[in-house]
Amino acid sequence: MMLSEEKVSHLTHILLKGLMDRDLIALNEEEGTVRREIKRIISNELKVGADIDEAVRKKLQSFSKKLVEGSPEWEILYKKFFREEEIKKGRASG
Repeated sequence: MMLSEEKVSHLTHILLKGLMDRDLIALNEEEGTVRREIKRIISNELKVGADIDEAVRKKLQSFSKKLVEGSPEWEILYKKFFREEEIKKGRASG
């Protein structure tokens, strides 16, 4: 799922504020640097998720038996293959 630049910025501000409000992080001058890093991480994770989605959809389309997207069989296989791809990319443990 892709988010607009504005939504990613908004999430970044919410995350940083939550961390600061809970005294999990204390910042002075480096707030802009931390905000940029949070934004970069969110963007990278969204890109990895989109890449995994694309790979899984290609795999499902390659089946000789055509699966209908949204059908129970498609959903089960999509989740299974998505999880496998996440493990390959180091996003989840096996």
